Amino acid sequence: MTKTNYIYTNRELSWLQFNGRVLQEAADKTVPLIERMRFLGIFSNNLDEFFKVRYATVKRIDDAGKAGKTELGGIKASELLTQITEIVIKQQTESLKILNAIELELEKEDIFIINEKELDDSQEKFLRDYFIKKISPALVTIILNEEIELPNLKDSAAYLAINMHLTEGNNQYALIEISKNMSRFIVLPKKEGKDYIIMVDDVLRLCLDDIFNIFDYKKITAHMIKITRDAELDLESDLSKSFMEKISDSVKERQEGEPVRFVYDKTIDVNTLNFFTNKMGIDTTDSRIPGGRYHNRRDYISFPSLGRTDLLYDKIEALPVKDLSLEGSIFKSILKKDYLLYTPYQTFSYVVKFLREAALDPKVRSIKITIYRLAEISQVASSLINAAKNGKKVTVSMEIQARFDEQANIEYAEQMQREGVNLIFGVKGLKVHSKMCVIEREEDSKIKRYGFVSTGNFNESTAKIYTDFTLFTANQKILKDVNKVFNFFQVNYKIYRFKHIITSPHYTRNAFYKLIDQEIKNKSEGKPAYIRLKMNSISSYKMINKLYEASQAGVKIQMIVRGICCLVPGVKGMSENIEITSVIDKFLEHTRMSIFCNNNQPKVFISSADWMTRNIENRVEVTCPIYDETIKQQLIELFNICWDDNVKSRVLNESGNNSYKKTTKLKIRSQFATYDFLKDQLN
Repeated sequence: MTKTNYIYTNRELSWLQFNGRVLQEAADKTVPLIERMRFLGIFSNNLDEFFKVRYATVKRIDDAGKAGKTELGGIKASELLTQITEIVIKQQTESLKILNAIELELEKEDIFIINEKELDDSQEKFLRDYFIKKISPALVTIILNEEIELPNLKDSAAYLAINMHLTEGNNQYALIEISKNMSRFIVLPKKEGKDYIIMVDDVLRLCLDDIFNIFDYKKITAHMIKITRDAELDLESDLSKSFMEKISDSVKERQEGEPVRFVYDKTIDVNTLNFFTNKMGIDTTDSRIPGGRYHNRRDYISFPSLGRTDLLYDKIEALPVKDLSLEGSIFKSILKKDYLLYTPYQTFSYVVKFLREAALDPKVRSIKITIYRLAEISQVASSLINAAKNGKKVTVSMEIQARFDEQANIEYAEQMQREGVNLIFGVKGLKVHSKMCVIEREEDSKIKRYGFVSTGNFNESTAKIYTDFTLFTANQKILKDVNKVFNFFQVNYKIYRFKHIITSPHYTRNAFYKLIDQEIKNKSEGKPAYIRLKMNSISSYKMINKLYEASQAGVKIQMIVRGICCLVPGVKGMSENIEITSVIDKFLEHTRMSIFCNNNQPKVFISSADWMTRNIENRVEVTCPIYDETIKQQLIELFNICWDDNVKSRVLNESGNNSYKKTTKLKIRSQFATYDFLKDQLN
């Protein structure tokens, strides 16, 4: 291992380690069976996005003839591509083993996943009728030969590669697209108390003769293939087009991006494989992944529950926030004190209620909010439109470059514009990733501000599965700073100064440097000193180096990092005072918080930003201080609960590997303990 490798873990390899932790959840026998199946879907969906974005980025570096060692943590791009493919092949092999084990366990529960060769007569009749009525009308089948150019295959869609051995001796090739509009799992009629499920892929295999009956063949084979394309948007410089038009056109062109991964059924014959790889232009630098009979396992996220609640996680009833009523005025409540909302443990309804109250209140003059990802059916958007119709000045900073949600955001943006909402499309060269809202209300002929700052998107759907903090406040000092950020959106050549919040791209790094330096100074003076951080990812080498400096000064650092972690903990003389854990469980850990000892007078922050270069230098982010002592203590307690997890947490070690915490103590599952903690506070 080179010195550079020793100092930093490569970002892409660290991400694959994170996805390996997701795969561990699929393998965990204490996780309910259908949830294990869904973790396989999450693993696969993560991998699709990884190849579209991260693998594609490394491939572009390699294609440009660059080594990329500085950007990639000391590994050459060409070597990294090879390492990634090797790791992914191992993980895919492991995922197949896990899937087979889950299917055996499902059979013990009288749930059988069968294929087209295991059907009885009544099941076959049911499926042939289902094919005619539900599948055949929407089927896309492409006939191919050596002369015909292959149409552009959809990114990450699954296809059946067909080879018909004609009686005259030639081969006729074809493709069947497994449309996203098709239900991937078909539940067959129950028999003798047993449930039967078949994949739509196998229904297509069953009905191959019906699809290709115009061809005279003696043998027909069908093997699944999938292609993943580079998802980088190419924003053309046509001045006649609006920014929204450029994004929309670029999203459409994404389907024509360069291929970066080709997954295929490893039982496919060589001639068929060569025909399709040649047609698709799959070259040696693309990642070729041999797999099993089925791909697109991301669809397992929607594996049918069959009414078997015993094979699912228990649903929790979202809690209220203590002393914050959904029936009364939220404005009146937060005028007295700040409140912290922690979703999904507590209900997201407070955010919607706050916006609806603002939409109806005659004294409210304006609403300003940042939007990154909205739910498919968004009450947040409806509330903002309602406010505009009621004469409020509504300003929405809509980030239409939120990856893979660009088209959905464009559609909402167009709808809001039609209804009179003032749309701002961020700042050139910067993504707006901050999560904040400020409302101006006229009181006694003066303007008073109310608002919230959050770690997560204002999205009703993700609020049920992502853990996020939202601070409701009427603190005029904080909200004055938040309002300045909105001013920056309008006049972004001016750099504003902030007295309370910390913002990217101008201040985040230096602000945290000062906080870390203070801990170093306190440690050198014999005062209490520690740093506690919780985030999704850390990949900024500059921030990592600063933490190494603090560790070398003797400052104890505890970090909870869910995903990418380029920092190498526990290295003597460099990072021996840094401990890192990662929690993967029922909910996606999405909160970002930091606690600095400050000589036992803790400074506590929540943030929209991870410690990644993009969040610090290339995005608009907001880190908000917590001034309310009760909330400050609550956040410290919540960090401690997560840190003490010894059921779903993994310890990251010097080698970059991770393992479950070993303990003989009472078992603590932090997400369950967090719910109990918040529930107890209601008493």
